Amino acid sequence: MVHFILQRNWIGRVHLALTLFGLPYTVCSSGVRPAVSCSPGHPFRTSQTIRPISTSCCNRYVTSFQKMPSSAAPHVRSRGAQYPGSKIKRFPVPDDKVDWSQVWPLYDPVCYTSPSVANKPVWADPDIGSFSPQFNAVDGNVDRTSFEGSYTVENGKPLNPHGRTGLSCRGLLGRWGPNHAADPIVTRWKIDAKGAKINHSVSKQPILQFVSIKRKDCGEWAIPGGMVDPGEQVSLTLQREFSEEALNSLAVEASKKAEIHERITKLFKSSGFQVYKGYVDDPRNTDNAWMETVAVNFHDDTGNSVSELPLQAGDDAGQVQWVDVDSSFPLYANHSHFLQLVAKERKAHW
Repeated sequence: MVHFILQRNWIGRVHLALTLFGLPYTVCSSGVRPAVSCSPGHPFRTSQTIRPISTSCCNRYVTSFQKMPSSAAPHVRSRGAQYPGSKIKRFPVPDDKVDWSQVWPLYDPVCYTSPSVANKPVWADPDIGSFSPQFNAVDGNVDRTSFEGSYTVENGKPLNPHGRTGLSCRGLLGRWGPNHAADPIVTRWKIDAKGAKINHSVSKQPILQFVSIKRKDCGEWAIPGGMVDPGEQVSLTLQREFSEEALNSLAVEASKKAEIHERITKLFKSSGFQVYKGYVDDPRNTDNAWMETVAVNFHDDTGNSVSELPLQAGDDAGQVQWVDVDSSFPLYANHSHFLQLVAKERKAHW
């Protein structure tokens, strides 16, 4: 059992935009870097025990989680036949050859780095050989440690801790090794006109709703989230990403900033709990670069903070709306599993 403590740092811009409540919107703006790419496959399998602990006057949240051994579930989406956003085919990797401990002389993956990364944007590392990153450590402002523990570095390149993917180099990912993201899961109770919780007709349990965005790059619904910037605390990333993805913080009127800042800060200073922390079976993963995330649930129990704010899509989102938490609703990657854990913790319908 591991206890993880995050000190909230509520510094930085939090801008929210108001439009008609709950309606989907299509926007033309694009993000600085791709936050999510889509690919068919099986959901990532993991096991978690989550326990919310009340925040203190110092605005901390403490969480407990239990992780299933990585050998129990070889990654699946990370071995999709065609690499997303390209015509590159992965080298086929059967389940029994995923683990690096399996000797496989015939393994010959293609080295592919997307032009969007190779063109050296500020968020991406240079090529190995032109710089000397400190792997398994905090390298300047870049955290190159993994939630999975120490990973192997071979011939100057880090190896994916969950094994072979059929593709080497970085693909669409900017960092060699772990690429850290944060996923804020914002929820509220579904209520009737009188403010009473609505129970599901079959399970008889109250229905949760969460803020979901529809990706512009693939059309799948997802939790609003994104990459942790260099030197940025995860707590700030969670708030920033929700603001930018679900409330279009970059287009807010100055006259509305103070009021909305107060509401959003109130929610993100509530007793959120960590749902998941670890490796993500993401279609962008390669042998040398992979996604890891921290997913935290912030629940508007009384419905008087972000629940009253109209939603507007921004950044990488094409649409945004409150969606009922239900096992039948398809979501990107392992996001359905995150919501299943939230529903279980909140004693809500799933």
